[in-house]
Amino acid sequence: MNAEFFEALAMLEKERGIPEGYLGEKIANAITIAVKHNYKTGENTIVELDSSKNLFRVALRKTVVETVENPQLEILYDEAKKVDPAVEIGGTVDIELDTKAFGRIAAQTAKHVLRQGIREVEREVITNEVMRRQHEMITGTIQRIDRNTGTAYLEIGRTEAVMPQNEQIPGEPLHEGDHIKVYVAEVKNNEKGPRTIVSRTHPGVVRRLFELEVPEIFDGTVEIMGISREPGSRTKVAVSSKNPDVDAIGSCIGPKGSRVGNIVRELNGEKIDLIPFFQDIGKYIAASLAPASVISVTPEKEEHRARVIVPDDQLSLAIGNKGQNVRLAAKLTGWRIDIRPLSQADVVSDEKATERQTSMAAAFEAAIRHGDTDLPPEEL
Repeated sequence: MNAEFFEALAMLEKERGIPEGYLGEKIANAITIAVKHNYKTGENTIVELDSSKNLFRVALRKTVVETVENPQLEILYDEAKKVDPAVEIGGTVDIELDTKAFGRIAAQTAKHVLRQGIREVEREVITNEVMRRQHEMITGTIQRIDRNTGTAYLEIGRTEAVMPQNEQIPGEPLHEGDHIKVYVAEVKNNEKGPRTIVSRTHPGVVRRLFELEVPEIFDGTVEIMGISREPGSRTKVAVSSKNPDVDAIGSCIGPKGSRVGNIVRELNGEKIDLIPFFQDIGKYIAASLAPASVISVTPEKEEHRARVIVPDDQLSLAIGNKGQNVRLAAKLTGWRIDIRPLSQADVVSDEKATERQTSMAAAFEAAIRHGDTDLPPEEL
């Protein structure tokens, strides 16, 4: 009987992915509850499960006494001697129980608790499995799409994932039965189990796709330094190589553009600009405005803003359609970017001079109000 019991546990582990030892612990707890319910016992209930020895043992530990006052906890000395001839008054003996003798009520109780225990174990196993995959790229199958909200529900392994409409690439067609790559953005645990939110718009989607397609990124030779994205339209990716002999941009593009091409196709045609990363913020901002060429960049660190001068015929390219190019560049670098054409470069200089004069005048007025006119001649 014990052998069959542990074979059943092994089968559950294989079919449902529930660790045998983990499930055995839950079953031991369930049997303990059933014994306590049927025999009206307390902490003297002993349940042991050991799959390595095929040991399944249920017993009541009773104290040896001369006069029994509580049959559930105590046993007469003469009766105890039949179990353990060496036992003494005040000692304890384990009265083995035949699990077949639990009776219908105990069996039903155990069955109910076991079912609940298996559900809890499965839920915990699935939750742990999903939590391990958070922030990873996985493939799911679309089971259904809510026509009212546009939310897509995907099957991922043994759990269901949710992809709200705002996590879907605009204009990308989705159909039931489609297999798609998604990014596990968030996992929430509730009473019904884990609720997994997946995304196709998260910047992590681009990062993981590059890791899958570019071996140099996967092994750390090339590093992604930043990503700015407008899903379904355009993405800028800043890359850098730790090895001076490795071309970061070339590695990402791949032979005949195959690597970046695969990523573009996966993202339903989304354009990808690969940008070289520079520690020098001026060079980095100039590179981030590609494909436009840049004449000069003047960073203003206090305001975290950069003034950029471009050729007149490059202005619209630098700004981009509806400001998209400069918007993505600003998001990528973390700096506010003010773009001017070369023909207005002098206007920028005049603005700076006016700002300086206004600042000096304000300082002089403040000094007069405080009775301090010992300002350097160049500032008077």
